[in-house]
Amino acid sequence: MASIAYQLLNDHLLEGELRQGEEIKIKIDQTLTQDSTGTMVYLQLEAMDIDTISTELSVAYIDHNMLQTGFENPDDHQFIQSAAEKYGLVFSKPGGGICHQVHLEQFARPGKTLVGSDSHTPTAGGIGSLAIGAGGLDVAVAMASGFYYLKVPKILNIRLSGKLPVGVNAKDVILTILGKKTVKGGTGYIVEYSGEGVKSLSVTDRATICNMGAELGATTSIFPSDEVTEAFMRRHGREEQFVPIHATDDAHYDEVMDLDLSTVVPSVAKPHLPDQYAPIDSLGKVKVDQVAIGSCTNSSYTDMMKVAHILKGRKVHEDVSLVISPGSATILGALSENGALATMIQSGARVLESACGPCIGMGQAPKSGATSLRSFNRNFKGRSGTKDAKIYLASPETCAASAIKGYIASPSELEGLDEIKEPDHYDHATNYLIYPKPKDERPSETIMGPNIKPFPVAEPVEDKISKKILLKAGDNVTTDDICPSTAKLLPFRSNIPKLSEYAFSTLVDDFKERAEKNHGGIVVGGDNYGQGSSREHAALLPLYLGVEAIVAKSFARIHRSNLINMGILPLVFKNPDDYDRIMEGDEITLSNVKASIESGEFIMHTPAGDVELIGDFSAREKDMLYEGGYLNYTKNRRDVE
Repeated sequence: MASIAYQLLNDHLLEGELRQGEEIKIKIDQTLTQDSTGTMVYLQLEAMDIDTISTELSVAYIDHNMLQTGFENPDDHQFIQSAAEKYGLVFSKPGGGICHQVHLEQFARPGKTLVGSDSHTPTAGGIGSLAIGAGGLDVAVAMASGFYYLKVPKILNIRLSGKLPVGVNAKDVILTILGKKTVKGGTGYIVEYSGEGVKSLSVTDRATICNMGAELGATTSIFPSDEVTEAFMRRHGREEQFVPIHATDDAHYDEVMDLDLSTVVPSVAKPHLPDQYAPIDSLGKVKVDQVAIGSCTNSSYTDMMKVAHILKGRKVHEDVSLVISPGSATILGALSENGALATMIQSGARVLESACGPCIGMGQAPKSGATSLRSFNRNFKGRSGTKDAKIYLASPETCAASAIKGYIASPSELEGLDEIKEPDHYDHATNYLIYPKPKDERPSETIMGPNIKPFPVAEPVEDKISKKILLKAGDNVTTDDICPSTAKLLPFRSNIPKLSEYAFSTLVDDFKERAEKNHGGIVVGGDNYGQGSSREHAALLPLYLGVEAIVAKSFARIHRSNLINMGILPLVFKNPDDYDRIMEGDEITLSNVKASIESGEFIMHTPAGDVELIGDFSAREKDMLYEGGYLNYTKNRRDVE
């Protein structure tokens, strides 16, 4: 008598009760990391002083910081590989592919739990995994201990009927849902899909939808494991790992939404948020300068083949730069063998290696003021590497058609659209994977280059905080705003002192100067503060600069957890209108902080009068804040053991 999500939570329950809002501890079967967040994960794992991991499988991927314009990125790669060797992880070398695509192909399993240091870890929900994105320290603890804490979410059931028309992609489905629910509409929910329409979607279609469930703010998204799942696993040589999973007929859902797939149309997300939904036929002819196809959202074999069909015998528009990033070496190899790669090249496309690439601003920044159409998951301002570029999100089919036409075009404007037949068997590019050696043959030390600096660790909370408001920001502040993600800055993800020079740099030019001048301070934000990536750097940079609390109308789930993990207070206005009473530069005081953490009720003394704040913390979160974050909390308990 349960939803899929609650069945899997119950199967993995270690502590607590499945009551909404209650914190529970669940067993974690698998973890994944990528190199943009992974260096910090393994530094934290080192600080825990363990010699082996507690999961069934943990994989360290190199897929983000791939441009090697200096020693920094390759040094990070070497450190991660040495950590994988030391702790017994699978290591995926550069070029092997994007973590979520490779994990879906080779490792994710129905019914298993997966925690990853990347917000798009829920991609594996397409195969029936309970897959959750988390901050790096949460993932490090999961590897060390085999468990993860979360608050029991509500369940949003999206019932699918009908079948997608030819030329309409699963990307159009999730853009439609985002248009209805917004970027904070899934906060506090697991999104669970059901209905007859599910059977018409491939596993990679489902993965696309689950991937961008992260943009809804959802804890995760999940599909049933059915005959479509079994066929996918058979093609990838893993049919023995298949298990059927479905909700019972009397499963309880907190909210239900119906969507007829036959009514979904080619669409885009307009700049600068993924929920800025618009059907293509409502846009007019929007000229495009750049088109980018790939990312963990839309780089599957079928997506690549749909693109190749559209490009076959055609020429990329003379004013358009088209770049394509296949999702894995396995897919790139298949495209090479079946001629699709040649088709792409002959059309005038630039084919990039199997990596995240332009999606995270790692190369292919558009020209000044450009319009760039991308099959990616985020279009935050400046994320492309060009601050004044206008970024639209769309399906691979729409991207390919637009690259030919020179404007944002519906795939229906071109002939030759067809359904794609998958190979009976995929020949995995396994030589990019390095599997762990027996424990007695593993090295005892990791290798660290000069760019890898110690990470900051918070002190136990003070009972009185008297600080200045360093920054007052608006709604939907992203982790890209707090810790920008560009090709220039990604090499410094393991160097917090250097990276701190760019904290909040999309919002203000002098945040570090403000923090240093005032010996730290407080940041104020609006709704959905910290949305976007799981990167804990968006908490580490404020910690390093002496920020002791963030006060906002509401927080994105992962960022709130990251703040607590780092020992920073995430506090919410009891009356959201009080946001308007706070001014940048105000001197404020929080008194009786320890008692307030315990009660959950805070009073902030401001020049405009007292403001009531809420800190809704679990017993464990309270202890973490008292002790100065999750690392101190974990080490203190290990010392007791």
